[in-house]
Amino acid sequence: MVASLSRTKSAAPQPSELLFTGNDWDFHTIRRIHDACEAVAGPELGLSWYPNQIEIITAEQMLDAYASIGMPLFYKHWSFGKHFAQQEASYRRGLMGLAYEIVINSDPCISYVMEENTATMQTLVIAHAAFGHNHFFKNNYLFKQWTDAEGILDYLDFAKSYIARCEERYGHGAVEQVLDAAHALMSQGVHRYPRKKRPDLASEQRREREREEHGEQIYNDLWRTLPAKTGAAKGDPALERRKALLELPQENILYFLEKVAPRLRPWQREILRIVRLVAQYFYPQRQTKVMNEGCATYCHYRIMNALSQKGQLSEAAYLEFLTSHTNVIRQPNFDDRSFGGHNPYALGFAMMQDIARIVENPSDEDRDWFPDIAGTGDAMSVLRDCWENYRDESFIAQFLSPKLMRDMRLFHVVDDPDEPEMRVEAIHDERGYRKMRRSFARQYDVAWLDPDIEVVDVDLEGDRKLILHHKALNRITLQKEDARRVLQHLADLWGYDAVLKEVDPASGAVLVEHNASARPIFF
Repeated sequence: MVASLSRTKSAAPQPSELLFTGNDWDFHTIRRIHDACEAVAGPELGLSWYPNQIEIITAEQMLDAYASIGMPLFYKHWSFGKHFAQQEASYRRGLMGLAYEIVINSDPCISYVMEENTATMQTLVIAHAAFGHNHFFKNNYLFKQWTDAEGILDYLDFAKSYIARCEERYGHGAVEQVLDAAHALMSQGVHRYPRKKRPDLASEQRREREREEHGEQIYNDLWRTLPAKTGAAKGDPALERRKALLELPQENILYFLEKVAPRLRPWQREILRIVRLVAQYFYPQRQTKVMNEGCATYCHYRIMNALSQKGQLSEAAYLEFLTSHTNVIRQPNFDDRSFGGHNPYALGFAMMQDIARIVENPSDEDRDWFPDIAGTGDAMSVLRDCWENYRDESFIAQFLSPKLMRDMRLFHVVDDPDEPEMRVEAIHDERGYRKMRRSFARQYDVAWLDPDIEVVDVDLEGDRKLILHHKALNRITLQKEDARRVLQHLADLWGYDAVLKEVDPASGAVLVEHNASARPIFF
């Protein structure tokens, strides 16, 4: 990236001005680096962040963090050990590298950095994680809406100790069965729309004690008050009352099972709740990968350049930074063996730079496409607004410019399996730009990517069979074997049979039907 190599010519910094010399560092160096980055992030970039907690870890500890989805403490499960063994073997053979850092959305914000990093890389990852990611976590509306940064560490400590107590009391195998089933349903265990009250993770331990004392009566009362009338027709008050009591249709399957499954014990419901709240915690991260990495990459780029211009980085350190930065934002071509789709670092950083260009030096085309921000002059103000108020899908749909589409050489191809040839649907013209942007943004829309599965009814007058519908968008059905296995886990948790009907949303026709009978493994 030639533009990233340009830099204001200045006198060589004196050794006394440098944050460090050479590759070695100690904790006093880390402190100086943090303070120097903070002096740029606040006054110059206008960032706002949680207090930082920087932890230095080894390669093995980084692999362990990979296995436990990056959390500082977590409950035990066999899948984490499996992932650790796989990744460690790949790392030892040189088939994979390790991240320079992992950052936790918590208050204080925990940044894990590798002890093998050079002093330059420590500067880069602190600027990237401790200030870039940290600012995004604290200010983006999705994280404000769905996560409790202040309470998450206490909740993870509670979850770990609670599951350990369950293993001691009920047996390792019984707890593992519940966790296996809950993990299989984890992607269908999130609320996708705001509810009346955000979970207060800090109060979960108190709430768990109350559940043990009173929870079972609630479920018994619910089943006892359900109407016993048979043959209720659609629109019948009895049917409507039943669906209202069970909160149907319900897209959050783990929530439904936790509240309504008739045969689960209180400790099993609590484990479902733990897995559900962890899934909800990660839900915003799935929707903001491009924006989050783009924000952090743009911030570290600005901070590292500012430190260099102030004479706090040597020429050698600056060149090392540029080499690493260029590798991070590299976008392989489609025919490259390393191609795996669009690199979120590359796309995010390119869009942040492009927005700054539009704000500070717009073309006539930019003024037509972005009249609200073109030429306003304050790039960081616009970028901070984007980081606070958008997710990947809406951000790309709103801010991907024709210039960037040309630079990235994007075009829209339709590959219909029912047609003998591929069709170019959109090219670089006014109509094509808009169509490409809509299509590209949709690739980051979880509502488009995730299967739309809901619990729609329960046969209370018969065998209590649980009925689910999958709205098969474009008549695309689930992979048969995966659907069968996950539905079996669902039936086991429910305690009775379950049926999943894959429905064409346009016609209402049932395309495929999957059935599973409950196994008496939990009871």
